[in-house]
Amino acid sequence: MSYLLRLVVPDRPGILGAVATALGDAGIDIVSLDVLERGNGVAVDDVVVELPRDRLPDSLITAAQAVPGVTVESLRPFAGPLDTHRELELLDALARTDQGTTAKLLAAELPRVFHSAWAVVLACGPDTWAVAAASDAAPAFEGVPLPWMPLRAPRLLPSDDDWLPERWRDMAIEMMAAPYGGEACAVVLGRSGGPAFRRSELLRLVHLTGIASTVAELPPV
Repeated sequence: MSYLLRLVVPDRPGILGAVATALGDAGIDIVSLDVLERGNGVAVDDVVVELPRDRLPDSLITAAQAVPGVTVESLRPFAGPLDTHRELELLDALARTDQGTTAKLLAAELPRVFHSAWAVVLACGPDTWAVAAASDAAPAFEGVPLPWMPLRAPRLLPSDDDWLPERWRDMAIEMMAAPYGGEACAVVLGRSGGPAFRRSELLRLVHLTGIASTVAELPPV
């Protein structure tokens, strides 16, 4: 079974090799790795690993944290390997999609790009908003007050925000949102139980939705 490990590691040469060795010695296969951010002497990495059927998930944490200075920020099941070309594939798909289905494509594909559980595209009108598209696992936004809408700047939406419904806080839903699809409209990505989205992920979302907004206006190929 595949798992996604989020590691906080010392930002020094050889540390990823040491982690790979520790996981390999424990019989754990690394499928792929994404570096999310670096700074202040540490790096944050998302590592997809394949765990043998006879091993418990806790063995991943034990093996990774056997390397001095390494901390496991989160561990969760992961469906499918990472794809380093996933953003480009999404943009290519957008270029081949008519504008009427762009929101549905984003809602379906953004969770794969950002390793989140779900995505929602919100469309705005004068003093109102509506769900334009949502992935299968998304919670129901209809009827939920969103004090940050209309959205005029990207923002992280942590699970302890006061506006969240109690059931969402109980699920520890972490979210981030970026403008998309017209003035003050938004794309929202979320996952339950963490980890919290980081600023580097929000910046990636802003960059991607900005390109997507431009690509969506191009004539179909």
